[in-house]
Amino acid sequence: YRYVKLAVLGSLAAALVLNTHSLLASLQRNELSERRFLQLNKCPACWGTSWCRKFLNGQLRLESWGRLRLLDFFNVKNVYFARYGEPREGSRRVVLKRLGSAQELADIDTKICRRATGRGRCDLLQALPATEFASLNGDVRLLTPGAVEGWSDLVHCPSQRLLDRLVRRYAETKDSGSFLLRNLKDSERMQLLITLAFNPEPLVLQSFPSDEGWPFAKYLGACGRMVAVNYVGEELWSYFNAPWEKRVDLAWQLMEIAEQLTNNDFEFALYLLDVSFDNFAVGPRDGKVIIVDAENVLVADKRMIRQNKPENWDVWYESKFDDCDKEACLSFSKEILCARVTVDHNYYAICQNLLSRHATWRGTSGGLLHDPPAEIAKDGRLEALLDECANPKKRYGRFQAAKELREYLAQLSNNVR
Repeated sequence: YRYVKLAVLGSLAAALVLNTHSLLASLQRNELSERRFLQLNKCPACWGTSWCRKFLNGQLRLESWGRLRLLDFFNVKNVYFARYGEPREGSRRVVLKRLGSAQELADIDTKICRRATGRGRCDLLQALPATEFASLNGDVRLLTPGAVEGWSDLVHCPSQRLLDRLVRRYAETKDSGSFLLRNLKDSERMQLLITLAFNPEPLVLQSFPSDEGWPFAKYLGACGRMVAVNYVGEELWSYFNAPWEKRVDLAWQLMEIAEQLTNNDFEFALYLLDVSFDNFAVGPRDGKVIIVDAENVLVADKRMIRQNKPENWDVWYESKFDDCDKEACLSFSKEILCARVTVDHNYYAICQNLLSRHATWRGTSGGLLHDPPAEIAKDGRLEALLDECANPKKRYGRFQAAKELREYLAQLSNNVR
């Protein structure tokens, strides 16, 4: 193992020496103002253009190490940290996402080409008019469920009310506020549909914004295939060994998020299909927990379920515990999530993958609430609630355990409501 490490370090050192000139050049120039780096040439097969003026005017700059393209090999998710603003006026940290790995982005081009021409490579701008992303032309009044159902988790079972919300709150148009699809330009309409099909995270952030109290990172804008969101703070995994009081507060917030996404006045249930320690971050000042990866969110319209009354729609649904050997496992049926009004999935996901002894993360074990103080461990109530929330022994036990766990954690962290 030691020799392997030395070999890797030696290879990196050699690469640094051989590429010294290009490395110095990359440190000096601002790639975020370059159209090719932003893949602006791919538009409208891109995420948007609302922030292009800020990018191209040099108002965003990658932070030091982010400028080294040699390190892109390790940046599989294509997530960058940058400063936005002018030095004299003050700047703030933002997160830039390409919304996919290099291979995943290349696959988007291939899929578009195959749908349009039957070939794997083509001129994207010429091919797009022949795809379903352009078939909804300016005469189409509404974006309807039949047109996009199943394209992604966000619209696995869309209602008209949800789609109207997506269009009305679409931030990559100057005329936002209207639910009429025909009010969008052709390019904006294609950008919206391509985002919906390949990575709907920006649409989740726009439709359920942090400004209205939803627990998601704030969407800022896009240019080409680069999306900007606000920087929240360190990811949740960095708090795994934080003081007990801090971890209790974070656990309480996570259970509150599960409750808010499940039961809210808007009657949209937002189910988290991917729950792990790197999908959440914590604000350094307010200590607030925020979801920073919203790609895999399924939205079910409870109002539509009550109206359509599918089979067993009013029967409470209990998620099945999944004791697998892998990291961040979850067991669920999208079809059932779309067809039941009362579902415990979010409680299950948070308890199993983050809080309880069943949670594992990169070699750690015991969950966020590991090693409680002696008096709490002796009392046994916390462990019992966590176990029932993750792997219930009673029928509908998780619903009751989640409610009691939220109240107990609030009591422990002095967050009495």
